[in-house]
Amino acid sequence: NFEFQIPKNDPVRLLRHFIGGMDLSELYRTYSRIEKRQASPRQMLAILVYANMNGIFSSRKIEAACKRDINFMYLLEGKAAPDHATIARFRSRHLSSCIKDIFAQMDAKLDEMGELSLMQLFIDGTKIESCANSKRTRRYAASRIIRTSCTLPGAGTATPRLTGTRPSCG
Repeated sequence: NFEFQIPKNDPVRLLRHFIGGMDLSELYRTYSRIEKRQASPRQMLAILVYANMNGIFSSRKIEAACKRDINFMYLLEGKAAPDHATIARFRSRHLSSCIKDIFAQMDAKLDEMGELSLMQLFIDGTKIESCANSKRTRRYAASRIIRTSCTLPGAGTATPRLTGTRPSCG
């Protein structure tokens, strides 16, 4: 029993309560049968959401966390930790078909609780400078040609200059 080991205000408790109140009938429909000793679809969803909340995305790392971390054990409610293949299969076969509905429910419930404002939309605006743009590449190629042609025997000691698009050492 992990109830007494996890603080009352821990996010894992809120997550378990939150997912426990959701209608996951569409997720359950993706299963033909559910074994009693395995983690239920509700528990698998809670594990994946909690793992993502903590920056764990690899199914192998989630498996390891389920075996070591008390918060994951709390979400499993005493059931055995799923292996990485089960986690990956849950993601690809079961969750992928109904994830939009589940996230829509989460958004609606958070909005209903007053925890989410749907007035603003934030998009990741990360800008990464590329070093391989076409102008820089052309300039680099031209300077390599100039340096190479000026170091050839018989090129003399003249300083290189660029006329048009052809390098010239004269």
